[in-house]
Amino acid sequence: MGINLSKGQRIDVQLRRVHVGLGWDPNPAASVHEYDLDASALLLDARRKIPTERCFVFFNNLASDDGSVTSSGDDRSGGNSEGDDEVLTVDLGRVRADVQEILFLVTIHEAVERRQNFGQVRNAFIRIVDADTNREMFKYELDEDFSTAIGLEFGRLYRRGDTWRFEAIGAGYQRDLGAFLAIYN
Repeated sequence: MGINLSKGQRIDVQLRRVHVGLGWDPNPAASVHEYDLDASALLLDARRKIPTERCFVFFNNLASDDGSVTSSGDDRSGGNSEGDDEVLTVDLGRVRADVQEILFLVTIHEAVERRQNFGQVRNAFIRIVDADTNREMFKYELDEDFSTAIGLEFGRLYRRGDTWRFEAIGAGYQRDLGAFLAIYN
């Protein structure tokens, strides 16, 4: 078991390849619709903007243009109660030179239409796993009530000189994926 992080905590990532696992358990009693949560990664430059369209990894674009970030695909049920529901794999040695940050988002697909929010989701977490040994290094469990949030900035990897660091963010917003893209485009 790795180090448990608190909101806002930052830690050095001394690995080349990591799996960023995201997990959650929807509360089926809270909605008549299934929950479809989506993990995404935004590769951001020094201006905190997406340099190209392919620097946005999500269910319709499973790899960044440089191949440094790949997605496991869309888990439409959140039914993996034993582990990660979606995984983004990051090869930090392949990240484009102009990318300074990789922001990890989780949004609820059609949240407004389905009247769903993160207050109806339990056991949400993000974790950093050594991709070569499959050993969990760090984990951040979301323990706040986000009863109005439909999108979360869960965490980020960012460059500090020649080192990559991870920050546990845990910030909830009333933004869907399109609204996040509008901010970072």
